[in-house]
Amino acid sequence: MGEIQVENGERLLRESQLGGPQGRFVLAFLVSERKRAVTQAELAEALWPDSLPASWTLALSAIVSRLRSRLGSVGLPRSHIIGNAFGCYQFTPPGETWVDVEAAFAGIDAAEGAIVAGDPGAAYGPSLIATTILRRPFLPGHDGPWVDDRRALLASSLIRAIDCRVDALAAHNELELALTHAREAVRLEPYRESGYRRLMRMLSAKGDRAEAVRVYNQCRDLLQAELGVTPSSETESLYREIADA
Repeated sequence: MGEIQVENGERLLRESQLGGPQGRFVLAFLVSERKRAVTQAELAEALWPDSLPASWTLALSAIVSRLRSRLGSVGLPRSHIIGNAFGCYQFTPPGETWVDVEAAFAGIDAAEGAIVAGDPGAAYGPSLIATTILRRPFLPGHDGPWVDDRRALLASSLIRAIDCRVDALAAHNELELALTHAREAVRLEPYRESGYRRLMRMLSAKGDRAEAVRVYNQCRDLLQAELGVTPSSETESLYREIADA
């Protein structure tokens, strides 16, 4: 997410040193898919989604070779950091490797687990890590089915992380910041009722029942106008609970 960098000890490989946009894309793809071997054709179609170059196998081989060289410059084993066998590539770093997106996913799992266990306060750190990482852009300047699918996954993951962040902040009595995050979740996914319910709960906890009712009306009007449906029974129940309090 954001600028792609490779750090090995005290040595740093910046995005500008990856061999251009194609090198950046290939590294991002192989790291994202590092749990499996990907075929050359799959990687090429992701890199050139509109049409493959006439000599795409040679072009892809040159990009990977250049990338291996760059990775070798920071002390990574050039000979097998990107393995190549049976027409497939696989990124295989040595030892322990930290990947920001994987850390974000782990943070979401930990935060959601803490909330389910009834300890939302324990979601504070993991949700902060996840939201910080997932708010950064993914491969700006690149498009195509693979990039679109990844962005969709990352966007839905950000919503999950924000939800956890709201609950964690509320547990720490940081209601103003919790409200800011809850409003962000509604803005990012305006048709998701659970986001409105979380925002209504935060407003009610802060003592602003009138604003919570306004949020309910906003949700109801949007669903009716855009989707032709009414809020769910869960949302209606929360509304009545707040309105009658």
